[in-house]
Amino acid sequence: MNALIGLGFVTLGLAASVLGAAGGVFALVTDRLYLLKTIRSWAMLVLVAAVGAFTVMEIALFQRDYSLAYVSKVGSDETPPLFNFAALWSSLEGSILLWALVLAGYLAAMVIKFRSRRDDRLLGWALVVMLVVCAFFFALMVGPANPFLTVEVPPGFNGPGPNVLLQNHILMAFHPPMLYLGYVGFTVPFAFAIAALITGRVGEGWLLETRRWTVAAWGFLTAGIVLGAWWSYEVLGWGGYWAWDPVENASLLPWLTGTAYLHSVMVQERRGMLRVWNLSLLCATFSLTILGTFLTRSGVVESVHAFSDGPIGAWLLGFFGLAAATSIGLIGWRGDRLRSPGAIDAPLSREASFLANNLLFGALAFVVLLGTVFPLVAEAWDGTRLTIGRPYFDSLGRPIGLAMLFLMATAPVLPWRKASTEVLSVRLFWPAMAAVASMALALVLGGRGVYPIVTFGLGGFAAGAAIRQVVLATRRQGWRGFLGRTNGGMIVHIGVVLLAVGLAASESYKSDRTVQLAVGESATIEGHEFTYLEAGADMNDRRLRVFALIEIDGADVYAPATTSFRQNGARPVPTPSVRSGFTEDVYLVLDEVPDPADDSIRLRVIIRPMVAWMWAGGALMAVGTVLALFPGRRRRGTEPVSAPVAVGAPAAGPPSGRNGSNGDDPAATGPTDRGAADSPSGDAAVPAGKDPVANG
Repeated sequence: MNALIGLGFVTLGLAASVLGAAGGVFALVTDRLYLLKTIRSWAMLVLVAAVGAFTVMEIALFQRDYSLAYVSKVGSDETPPLFNFAALWSSLEGSILLWALVLAGYLAAMVIKFRSRRDDRLLGWALVVMLVVCAFFFALMVGPANPFLTVEVPPGFNGPGPNVLLQNHILMAFHPPMLYLGYVGFTVPFAFAIAALITGRVGEGWLLETRRWTVAAWGFLTAGIVLGAWWSYEVLGWGGYWAWDPVENASLLPWLTGTAYLHSVMVQERRGMLRVWNLSLLCATFSLTILGTFLTRSGVVESVHAFSDGPIGAWLLGFFGLAAATSIGLIGWRGDRLRSPGAIDAPLSREASFLANNLLFGALAFVVLLGTVFPLVAEAWDGTRLTIGRPYFDSLGRPIGLAMLFLMATAPVLPWRKASTEVLSVRLFWPAMAAVASMALALVLGGRGVYPIVTFGLGGFAAGAAIRQVVLATRRQGWRGFLGRTNGGMIVHIGVVLLAVGLAASESYKSDRTVQLAVGESATIEGHEFTYLEAGADMNDRRLRVFALIEIDGADVYAPATTSFRQNGARPVPTPSVRSGFTEDVYLVLDEVPDPADDSIRLRVIIRPMVAWMWAGGALMAVGTVLALFPGRRRRGTEPVSAPVAVGAPAAGPPSGRNGSNGDDPAATGPTDRGAADSPSGDAAVPAGKDPVANG
């Protein structure tokens, strides 16, 4: 029964997506815009189908309905409720089902958000694009990734449960959904970008409509990546959090292009520039989410994160090619309309720094993409098996990362159009002092090495600039100085600094030793004393856990263990024990399964400084994202960001009488554009008459 109902919902979702998209195209092509209202009905039906299919699968998992092939693969009588619920996205077919649910949720949210815009062509085409993407994922579930296939099961059958690594930590209940909310969320701005290209409304109006959608998607993806790193650190037993794994890289790639877009889009809103950049970045971000899905679910890479032998690789690769080709073709078609009405006036300006920021993010994305995909291409070409490891990514990524930290400090204080050295000397004085103090403190505390010391200095530089901006905003606006895209972005910058400093310290100054200890024996490592007290075991119907009790510094006792899940065979997985602190983490893992009858163990001790700073930085980035979603205070009576300019016409001269950047330094002189972007909140005003969608 579950199979029949579930397949019915999936088929309904496919039919509603196809009919909705076809009806929308018909209404738009024949200029019968009154028919666009039917798209909303089809979109809500897609949501009903996705929720129904998801619910049926969860019911089947909790009923232990092993007649469903998917449940027989990931279900088990012994799986606890939380991990049983999360088992839905622990394998290929269920993960596609979750993707469709999130996508349908975004589609319905669009319909509700823009319900008053009944005859808007741009919105109509955006909904059509969303429905086409929905149709693709429902087609996967009707075809090669059907989660409701049935199998014959013998009496008394008990499934294996999820992968052992996916039921050994609570983070697996949150990490994948967060990633999916980020991945899928970028479909919304992508749909509007394609719609803008189709309709020719490539001004700034569609950017204003998708601003918060993009920020929210970026925030979810950021949280998902950080939670994934935390899960890796807590579960895999190697003491690390990022290994440049191909599937890790697959999530990083759209994050890089999405981050570049969030920065450069402000230039288009403010000056009408970088239109091709922004459209290209959005289309690349969506395409890279599909490529990441291909890498994760096609079985082409070996990874602890990947699903092996996925039958949908060709489908995903074909859809990736279609999305990329369509985007490139439309951008080329509208090339004449994408000419910027303005130009960069000076290299020392905010728009120039954002362009440099784009180049750096693009370079890093290329480095990561090349290192991830080239081994696959080489193997497909002539069977050569290549491994591109950490040295490649670190050697090329570090200098780009340091340059990004430098721009994080300088870009926020640069005025639009042109900056004078006098203005920069005033605005960068305290950030520079913070940089010097950070480096001096690191050296006093024993820091060594060029890369970490430079990272600490640039981190202090960037943090000083961000804190300065927030302090000035809160002085002027009170608590509202934390709200708005620019001020929330400064909080995100501080989080990035914490993460970068924690990454540099934990990688550069870590200690990793393995010792053999007998019962009652102690070892001293990096000033800490470790005493092996005893071994023990506990067992239930689900798993066998063998642990060793380790006393650290004569105080707290920790219990690293190995865990064997009975339904998954006898293969043990490590269960590390971590003493976390503000300055360092002490990470304990057993190198082998201890024998309670033996009196010795092999204990691996990894000491990583400042790991907690990374998790704190990730949390602060999430807080900053939420703050950026709230509107900042807008100035009344100011002129629009830029006057309506005909395509190809020269930009109007700037009004005079205002200082640059955020208007926070009386010493800043020189003409600049007027508008809300000069306010401390930094939110661009809606240019009246700029684009029909902006006034819809």
